[in-house]
Amino acid sequence: MKNETKGMLLALAAAIISGVTIPLNKYFIVNLDPTVFTAVRAVIIGVVFLAIALYESGTKHKKFKKVPWKYLLAIAVIGGAFAFLLYFNGLVLTTAARAAFLQKTLPLFTAPLAFVFLKEKITRGMAFALLAMFIGLVILSAAQIAPTPLWANPSLGDLMIIMATVLWAVEAVIAKKVMTMGETNFVVSFARMFFGGLVLFGFVILFGKVAILLALSMQQWINILVSTALLLFYVLFWYWSIKYINVSKSTALLVVAPIISLIGGVMLFGEPLSTFELLGCAIILVSMYFLGRAKSESRDKP
Repeated sequence: MKNETKGMLLALAAAIISGVTIPLNKYFIVNLDPTVFTAVRAVIIGVVFLAIALYESGTKHKKFKKVPWKYLLAIAVIGGAFAFLLYFNGLVLTTAARAAFLQKTLPLFTAPLAFVFLKEKITRGMAFALLAMFIGLVILSAAQIAPTPLWANPSLGDLMIIMATVLWAVEAVIAKKVMTMGETNFVVSFARMFFGGLVLFGFVILFGKVAILLALSMQQWINILVSTALLLFYVLFWYWSIKYINVSKSTALLVVAPIISLIGGVMLFGEPLSTFELLGCAIILVSMYFLGRAKSESRDKP
């Protein structure tokens, strides 16, 4: 299988998990402190990826690559700590539909950053596909949220989600840069989640929330562990995808996630499907087809 195909399939797998996870996380954090929730998840996932990275290093009889720690720590602080802190605290203050829509604007921030700092090649066709995909997302989301009031008068929660999305775009570009320098996706995932989790635990202590952590009920722990398992596979598949394809392309493929959420709502809960939602899905899928035909290339390629 070609690397381009591998990367696309992995990104689509991450999108499917994202489509399931976003509405569930809104449910999970109803009775949970967002900072405690994110800190526990991050450290558990970080330990899992450390074990995977050590195993891979041992089986191949090689040490971790010598990538400067400043890059790995930047990934951890920006994407593994502050972005999660903003997102889940923002999720408490806004609706799941708004959060899902705003978080899926990620490619609009990632593509320009990747173009400038990674010199990824973004053709005119790719740019039109990205724009069409965003239009499809707006149409799809219009059944649940009114885009005009959202942009004209965003809530504090909406603004926090947008800030988190921008930070994730920055982190994605740094992560891709680190992988082009020879580091594995497993080490990058470990650094992002484990050290990000340690930063988040620092906030747990700073905000005096240790007692909340120690008082978690069995049901709360179950919710945390279910969400942790979903995030583990999301991080695994998404970081694996950007090993093979451009980060601008990988983040764009995540826009298929709302379609997964929509299908789940229709099949499991019998939710109605509007004409606008069908139109939005069609535009996103057609755009994804044309985006998938574009090869992941650099502008430095002769």
